[in-house]
Amino acid sequence: MRYPTPLRPGDRIGVTAPSSGVHEHLRDRLQAAIHTVEERGYEVVVGACMDGAGHVSAPAPDRARELTDMLTDPHIRAVVPPWGGQTAIDLLPLIDWEAVRRADPTWMVGYSDLSTLTTPLTLLTGVATVHGNNLMDTPYHAPDGLLTWLDIVTMEPGAEFRQTPPNRYRAQGRDDYQTNPKANEFTLDTPGHWTRLDGDGDVAVEGRLIGGCVDTLCNLAGTPYGDIAAFARSSAPEGLIVYVEAAEHDAGTICAHLHGMRLAGFFTGANAVLVGRTRAPGIATLTQHEAVLDALGGLGVPIIADVECGHVPPYLPLVNGARARVVLSGDRAEITQTLA
Repeated sequence: MRYPTPLRPGDRIGVTAPSSGVHEHLRDRLQAAIHTVEERGYEVVVGACMDGAGHVSAPAPDRARELTDMLTDPHIRAVVPPWGGQTAIDLLPLIDWEAVRRADPTWMVGYSDLSTLTTPLTLLTGVATVHGNNLMDTPYHAPDGLLTWLDIVTMEPGAEFRQTPPNRYRAQGRDDYQTNPKANEFTLDTPGHWTRLDGDGDVAVEGRLIGGCVDTLCNLAGTPYGDIAAFARSSAPEGLIVYVEAAEHDAGTICAHLHGMRLAGFFTGANAVLVGRTRAPGIATLTQHEAVLDALGGLGVPIIADVECGHVPPYLPLVNGARARVVLSGDRAEITQTLA
């Protein structure tokens, strides 16, 4: 694995929207998020592909060119899109992957539809990426036990960091950025803990992290952009910890997605599976937890659900490519990541 140079005050961070842009009525929130980054001492450069009037910020060639330019610009040390969207998949054949591979590694951060880009970036170039809070989430203060992408991108290669869940989450709703663009405190109103789905007993497992959003990565499984099995063979002889999370598809759809991903080798080499907490609905005869077990229970590895790595606040950042150790025992739950 290759890890980008740690960010220091004065470094430049690029903002572009490779999927959905930011509508005018949310520009105040965008500025609040940019200000949060600038307060850390960074210079923020906003690209041209940011329009929020449609479902994408610009035509695919323009978005691919701007993202490639930022990832290969030696003066830009991290790329942090505002958020995801729906169709970042149209960029994959247009990105100059060879140029990105030759360039000095640059952090890329995000989740949701951005998994369509960050996961292939790690798989195709060997550069670590951060599955974590998007730019628009950045003003929020991380609860005790958790970090933000702003913390992780300052770490040296070889650094080790531990995160523990706060055991509370937001069950419903979200902040209205139009009326409260500077919202920076999570509303964590519901108790919630990590849940072992495949059985009882303590878990202590290690492996290299890879994964992302099921709703989008299901379209990449079995393609060159989502070849987890090849990654396991080349980069993770110790095995993988694969994480997945459902954004909004119902349990029947997620079940089918996970079955397809398993058949395509997405979970090959997995020592464990982490499943993000979700608000996505069940169906009459299947919950989201049951959907995961139906598709992945036969893997014979620990499956831990309700991890803070999805669309439900708060956010526990995971580094694609990092080595990780996951422990779940009694009232102890933690994940330790090493940038090695």
